[in-house]
Amino acid sequence: MLRTGLRLRMSSISTDRRPLLERRIRWIVAATITYNVVEAGVALVAGRIASSSALIGFGLDSVVEVLSAAAVAWQFSAPDPRTRERAAMRTIALSFFGLAAFVTVDAVRTLLTAAEPEHSTVGIVLAAVSLAVMPVLSWAERRTGRELGSASAVADSRQTLVCAYLSAVLLVGLVLNSTLGWWWADPIAAVVIAGFAVREGIEAWKGEACCTPVSQLVGDGEHCADGCC
Repeated sequence: MLRTGLRLRMSSISTDRRPLLERRIRWIVAATITYNVVEAGVALVAGRIASSSALIGFGLDSVVEVLSAAAVAWQFSAPDPRTRERAAMRTIALSFFGLAAFVTVDAVRTLLTAAEPEHSTVGIVLAAVSLAVMPVLSWAERRTGRELGSASAVADSRQTLVCAYLSAVLLVGLVLNSTLGWWWADPIAAVVIAGFAVREGIEAWKGEACCTPVSQLVGDGEHCADGCC
């Protein structure tokens, strides 16, 4: 049903409008990849300095987000992006599963070893900046993807939104660790977020990229694409 709805949506777009939307997707994806490359580098270095498994996990998550965005960039580099839709969706689904695996393994390891990371001002600033940037990128890609009728773009916007939630988790965890010594707050919350990432991956694998748990969390379920729900 989703694919039927997307075909109807895509067929209704004017010839002049489609190239504009496809260029916009490419620019959004390029911005997402650029930001995540910088974010990954800063998080991994800061995490190693502070011995913070949360920061290291966040850096690995940024690498996964780059993979997801790259899949959409690859799709929209084709003369007809629709021919690569299914492959891009499968890649995005796998990136969701990878994200969940990275976060879960890191969180469990932190809980089992009771490792207490040092205070990281760089990590706190990075998490705060990402919390502001990621929702904007997600909204822009989701809006454009829905107008274009691209399931992969919408799915990738979900990936970016999950990263925004992880930014919030990281920020809360680092602040609580620095102020109250609650080192366990971040890994517990991260496991919950990983659960949503797994569900998003399943939906993306099946091609159901609209009405998903994360979209429901932000009250966005009423804006699904035609034939999605």
